[in-house]
Amino acid sequence: MPGGRLTQQERQQIALGLADGLAYAEIARRLDRPTSTVTREVMRNGGPTAYRADLAHRATERRAHRRGQAAPRGPQAPPAQGRDAEAVRAYEETLTTVFIQQGTPKMMARVMACLCVSDTGSLTAAELVQRLRVSPASVSKAVAFLDGQGLVRRERDASRRERYVIDDDVWYQSMVASARGTLLVAETARQGVAVLGSGTPAAERLENIARFLDFISESIVRAADQAREVLHTAPAAPPKGDAAPPEGDAASGGGATSGSGRPPRTGRP
Repeated sequence: MPGGRLTQQERQQIALGLADGLAYAEIARRLDRPTSTVTREVMRNGGPTAYRADLAHRATERRAHRRGQAAPRGPQAPPAQGRDAEAVRAYEETLTTVFIQQGTPKMMARVMACLCVSDTGSLTAAELVQRLRVSPASVSKAVAFLDGQGLVRRERDASRRERYVIDDDVWYQSMVASARGTLLVAETARQGVAVLGSGTPAAERLENIARFLDFISESIVRAADQAREVLHTAPAAPPKGDAAPPEGDAASGGGATSGSGRPPRTGRP
Protein backbone atom coordinates (compact mmCIF):
# COMPACT_ATOMS: atom_id res chain seq x y z
CA MET A 1 0.00 0.00 0.00
CA PRO A 2 1.56 3.35 -1.01
CA GLY A 3 2.69 5.22 2.06
CA GLY A 4 3.00 2.14 4.28
CA ARG A 5 6.05 0.06 5.02
CA LEU A 6 7.52 -2.05 2.25
CA THR A 7 6.46 -5.69 2.39
CA GLN A 8 8.79 -8.63 1.88
CA GLN A 9 7.17 -9.26 -1.51
CA GLU A 10 7.87 -5.66 -2.55
CA ARG A 11 11.48 -6.03 -1.51
CA GLN A 12 11.75 -9.14 -3.64
CA GLN A 13 10.37 -7.15 -6.59
CA ILE A 14 12.98 -4.47 -5.94
CA ALA A 15 15.73 -7.10 -5.97
CA LEU A 16 14.42 -8.55 -9.24
CA GLY A 17 14.22 -5.08 -10.78
CA LEU A 18 17.81 -4.31 -9.79
CA ALA A 19 18.94 -7.65 -11.25
CA ASP A 20 17.22 -6.70 -14.52
CA GLY A 21 19.00 -3.34 -14.56
CA LEU A 22 15.85 -1.28 -14.08
CA ALA A 23 16.10 2.32 -12.89
CA TYR A 24 14.78 3.20 -9.44
CA ALA A 25 11.97 5.21 -11.02
CA GLU A 26 10.78 2.23 -13.07
CA ILE A 27 10.88 -0.10 -10.07
CA ALA A 28 8.93 2.47 -8.08
CA ARG A 29 6.35 2.83 -10.85
CA ARG A 30 5.77 -0.93 -10.90
CA LEU A 31 5.31 -0.94 -7.13
CA ASP A 32 3.17 2.22 -7.14
CA ARG A 33 5.64 3.77 -4.71
CA PRO A 34 7.56 7.07 -4.68
CA THR A 35 10.99 6.82 -6.30
CA SER A 36 12.51 8.17 -3.08
CA THR A 37 11.14 5.16 -1.17
CA VAL A 38 12.89 2.70 -3.47
CA THR A 39 16.09 4.76 -3.54
CA ARG A 40 16.22 4.98 0.26
CA GLU A 41 15.47 1.27 0.65
CA VAL A 42 18.29 0.23 -1.68
CA MET A 43 20.88 2.66 -0.32
CA ARG A 44 20.17 1.67 3.29
CA ASN A 45 20.64 -2.00 2.49
CA GLY A 46 23.87 -2.43 0.59
CA GLY A 47 23.32 -0.43 -2.58
CA PRO A 48 22.21 -1.66 -6.03
CA THR A 49 24.92 -4.31 -6.36
CA ALA A 50 24.61 -5.85 -2.89
CA TYR A 51 20.89 -5.51 -2.18
CA ARG A 52 19.24 -8.69 -0.83
CA ALA A 53 15.49 -8.70 -0.20
CA ASP A 54 15.60 -11.14 2.73
CA LEU A 55 18.47 -9.35 4.48
CA ALA A 56 16.86 -5.95 3.90
CA HIS A 57 13.57 -7.15 5.38
CA ARG A 58 15.23 -8.58 8.49
CA ALA A 59 17.33 -5.43 8.94
CA THR A 60 14.20 -3.27 8.75
CA GLU A 61 12.44 -5.42 11.35
CA ARG A 62 15.44 -5.13 13.67
CA ARG A 63 15.50 -1.33 13.30
CA ALA A 64 11.78 -1.12 14.01
CA HIS A 65 12.21 -3.32 17.08
CA ARG A 66 15.06 -1.17 18.41
CA ARG A 67 13.02 2.01 17.91
CA GLY A 68 10.13 0.46 19.80
CA GLN A 69 12.28 -0.70 22.70
CA ALA A 70 14.64 2.28 23.00
CA ALA A 71 13.88 4.69 25.81
CA PRO A 72 14.35 8.41 25.14
CA ARG A 73 17.78 9.58 26.23
CA GLY A 74 17.76 13.08 27.66
CA PRO A 75 15.20 15.79 26.97
CA GLN A 76 13.54 15.63 23.58
CA ALA A 77 12.86 18.84 21.68
CA PRO A 78 9.14 19.17 20.95
CA PRO A 79 8.26 19.23 17.26
CA ALA A 80 7.61 22.68 15.84
CA GLN A 81 3.94 23.61 15.63
CA GLY A 82 2.28 22.31 12.50
CA ARG A 83 5.02 19.81 11.64
CA ASP A 84 4.41 16.12 11.10
CA ALA A 85 7.25 14.47 13.04
CA GLU A 86 7.07 11.28 10.98
CA ALA A 87 7.18 13.25 7.72
CA VAL A 88 10.23 15.15 8.98
CA ARG A 89 12.02 11.89 9.84
CA ALA A 90 11.17 10.45 6.41
CA TYR A 91 12.43 13.60 4.69
CA GLU A 92 15.67 13.49 6.70
CA GLU A 93 16.22 9.92 5.49
CA THR A 94 15.54 10.97 1.91
CA LEU A 95 18.01 13.87 2.17
CA THR A 96 20.59 11.51 3.67
CA THR A 97 20.13 9.13 0.75
CA VAL A 98 20.65 11.93 -1.78
CA PHE A 99 23.88 12.98 -0.04
CA ILE A 100 25.06 9.35 -0.14
CA GLN A 101 24.28 9.13 -3.86
CA GLN A 102 26.43 12.21 -4.41
CA GLY A 103 29.41 10.43 -2.84
CA THR A 104 29.18 11.45 0.82
CA PRO A 105 29.92 8.56 3.22
CA LYS A 106 26.86 7.35 5.12
CA MET A 107 27.66 8.67 8.61
CA MET A 108 28.76 12.02 7.23
CA ALA A 109 25.55 12.20 5.17
CA ARG A 110 23.46 11.54 8.29
CA VAL A 111 25.18 14.35 10.18
CA MET A 112 24.71 16.76 7.26
CA ALA A 113 21.03 15.93 6.92
CA CYS A 114 20.47 16.26 10.67
CA LEU A 115 22.05 19.72 10.67
CA CYS A 116 20.09 20.79 7.58
CA VAL A 117 16.69 19.97 9.07
CA SER A 118 17.40 21.56 12.45
CA ASP A 119 15.99 25.10 12.74
CA THR A 120 19.17 26.39 14.37
CA GLY A 121 21.46 24.84 11.76
CA SER A 122 23.88 24.04 14.59
CA LEU A 123 24.16 21.15 17.05
CA THR A 124 26.66 19.99 19.65
CA ALA A 125 28.31 16.60 19.54
CA ALA A 126 26.05 15.44 22.39
CA GLU A 127 22.94 16.55 20.50
CA LEU A 128 24.05 14.71 17.36
CA VAL A 129 24.75 11.58 19.39
CA GLN A 130 21.27 11.77 20.90
CA ARG A 131 19.44 12.48 17.66
CA LEU A 132 21.28 9.94 15.51
CA ARG A 133 21.73 7.35 18.29
CA VAL A 134 25.34 6.70 17.40
CA SER A 135 28.59 6.77 19.34
CA PRO A 136 30.50 9.99 20.08
CA ALA A 137 33.41 8.57 18.09
CA SER A 138 31.20 8.22 14.99
CA VAL A 139 30.08 11.83 15.28
CA SER A 140 33.65 13.04 15.82
CA LYS A 141 34.89 11.21 12.74
CA ALA A 142 31.99 12.47 10.61
CA VAL A 143 32.46 16.09 11.69
CA ALA A 144 36.19 15.94 11.05
CA PHE A 145 35.52 14.74 7.49
CA LEU A 146 32.84 17.38 6.83
CA ASP A 147 34.99 20.14 8.31
CA GLY A 148 37.84 19.10 6.03
CA GLN A 149 35.49 19.31 3.04
CA GLY A 150 34.27 22.75 4.05
CA LEU A 151 30.73 21.45 4.57
CA VAL A 152 30.43 22.36 8.26
CA ARG A 153 32.20 24.82 10.50
CA ARG A 154 32.93 24.79 14.21
CA GLU A 155 32.14 27.51 16.72
CA ARG A 156 31.89 27.90 20.51
CA ASP A 157 28.63 28.84 22.20
CA ALA A 158 28.20 30.86 25.39
CA SER A 159 28.88 27.73 27.47
CA ARG A 160 32.14 27.13 25.58
CA ARG A 161 30.70 24.00 24.03
CA GLU A 162 31.76 23.29 20.48
CA ARG A 163 28.90 23.47 18.01
CA TYR A 164 28.85 22.28 14.42
CA VAL A 165 27.18 24.65 12.00
CA ILE A 166 25.79 24.31 8.50
CA ASP A 167 24.55 27.53 6.91
CA ASP A 168 24.45 29.49 3.67
CA ASP A 169 28.10 30.52 3.88
CA VAL A 170 29.20 26.92 4.42
CA TRP A 171 27.64 25.96 1.09
CA TYR A 172 29.34 28.91 -0.58
CA GLN A 173 32.73 27.93 0.82
CA SER A 174 32.15 24.33 -0.24
CA MET A 175 31.39 25.39 -3.82
CA VAL A 176 34.50 27.57 -3.94
CA ALA A 177 36.61 24.68 -2.58
CA SER A 178 35.13 22.42 -5.26
CA ALA A 179 36.02 24.97 -7.93
CA ARG A 180 39.60 25.11 -6.64
CA GLY A 181 39.82 21.32 -6.91
CA THR A 182 38.52 21.48 -10.47
CA LEU A 183 41.08 24.15 -11.30
CA LEU A 184 43.87 21.95 -9.92
CA VAL A 185 42.83 19.16 -12.30
CA ALA A 186 42.87 21.67 -15.16
CA GLU A 187 46.37 22.87 -14.28
CA THR A 188 47.63 19.31 -14.00
CA ALA A 189 46.11 18.40 -17.37
CA ARG A 190 47.84 21.39 -18.97
CA GLN A 191 51.20 20.25 -17.57
CA GLY A 192 50.79 17.07 -19.57
CA VAL A 193 50.68 18.97 -22.87
CA ALA A 194 54.40 19.74 -22.71
CA VAL A 195 55.24 16.23 -21.53
CA LEU A 196 53.33 14.48 -24.32
CA GLY A 197 54.32 16.94 -27.05
CA SER A 198 52.24 19.78 -28.42
CA GLY A 199 50.15 18.73 -31.42
CA THR A 200 49.89 15.07 -30.49
CA PRO A 201 46.42 13.55 -29.97
CA ALA A 202 47.07 12.98 -26.26
CA ALA A 203 48.29 16.56 -25.74
CA GLU A 204 45.28 17.98 -27.59
CA ARG A 205 42.98 15.88 -25.42
CA LEU A 206 44.60 17.23 -22.25
CA GLU A 207 44.47 20.80 -23.53
CA ASN A 208 40.74 20.43 -24.22
CA ILE A 209 40.25 19.01 -20.72
CA ALA A 210 42.15 21.95 -19.22
CA ARG A 211 40.18 24.55 -21.19
CA PHE A 212 36.86 22.94 -20.27
CA LEU A 213 37.68 22.68 -16.57
CA ASP A 214 39.08 26.23 -16.50
CA PHE A 215 35.78 27.50 -17.81
CA ILE A 216 33.72 25.37 -15.40
CA SER A 217 35.80 26.43 -12.40
CA GLU A 218 35.54 30.13 -13.23
CA SER A 219 31.80 29.79 -13.88
CA ILE A 220 31.21 28.06 -10.55
CA VAL A 221 33.00 30.78 -8.58
CA ARG A 222 31.24 33.56 -10.50
CA ALA A 223 27.82 31.94 -10.01
CA ALA A 224 28.49 31.29 -6.32
CA ASP A 225 29.48 34.94 -5.78
CA GLN A 226 26.35 36.16 -7.53
CA ALA A 227 24.07 33.75 -5.69
CA ARG A 228 25.62 34.68 -2.36
CA GLU A 229 24.72 38.30 -3.03
CA VAL A 230 21.15 38.07 -4.29
CA LEU A 231 19.56 34.67 -3.64
CA HIS A 232 19.61 34.40 0.15
CA THR A 233 16.26 34.36 1.91
CA ALA A 234 15.69 36.27 5.11
CA PRO A 235 15.39 34.26 8.33
CA ALA A 236 11.95 33.68 9.81
CA ALA A 237 10.48 36.32 12.08
CA PRO A 238 12.05 36.22 15.55
CA PRO A 239 10.05 34.52 18.35
CA LYS A 240 7.74 36.72 20.38
CA GLY A 241 9.75 38.83 22.78
CA ASP A 242 12.87 39.02 20.62
CA ALA A 243 13.99 42.38 19.34
CA ALA A 244 12.41 43.32 16.03
CA PRO A 245 14.72 44.17 13.13
CA PRO A 246 15.33 47.89 12.61
CA GLU A 247 13.30 49.71 10.01
CA GLY A 248 14.76 49.59 6.55
CA ASP A 249 15.98 45.99 6.84
CA ALA A 250 12.93 44.57 5.13
CA ALA A 251 13.43 43.10 1.69
CA SER A 252 13.18 45.58 -1.14
CA GLY A 253 12.95 45.11 -4.85
CA GLY A 254 14.58 46.82 -7.78
CA GLY A 255 18.12 45.73 -6.85
CA ALA A 256 18.49 48.21 -3.99
CA THR A 257 21.52 47.78 -1.82
CA SER A 258 21.97 47.91 1.92
CA GLY A 259 24.36 50.19 3.75
CA SER A 260 27.05 47.54 3.44
CA GLY A 261 26.95 47.87 -0.34
CA ARG A 262 25.47 44.37 -0.75
CA PRO A 263 21.89 43.73 -1.86
CA PRO A 264 19.62 42.93 1.11
CA ARG A 265 18.53 39.34 1.60
CA THR A 266 15.09 38.85 0.18
CA GLY A 267 12.39 36.91 1.98
CA ARG A 268 9.53 34.87 0.61
CA PRO A 269 6.04 36.19 1.36
